[in-house]
Amino acid sequence: MTSNDLGLLTLLVCAAFVLNLPFGYLRIKTKKFSVMWFLYIHLPIPFIFILRKAAGFSWKVIPVIVIGAVMGQYLGGKLRKKIPSQS
Repeated sequence: MTSNDLGLLTLLVCAAFVLNLPFGYLRIKTKKFSVMWFLYIHLPIPFIFILRKAAGFSWKVIPVIVIGAVMGQYLGGKLRKKIPSQS
């Protein structure tokens, strides 16, 4: 893997992280294993897939991308717990 590939992979992991932040934020207040909970977890996947294919990476980088996505879901949920609701 070249340094250019590594930089592109880093951007892809960051994109997966940022893309999952709002979904983690929304997911945390839904009933676990409900339809919306499932959608909030899985809706970002097609976009990440498109970014990965556009960047020219094979399936072998998916575990690294998943780490970024899970971190985004986790931090998004933590942000929701920290920010007081305005309703």
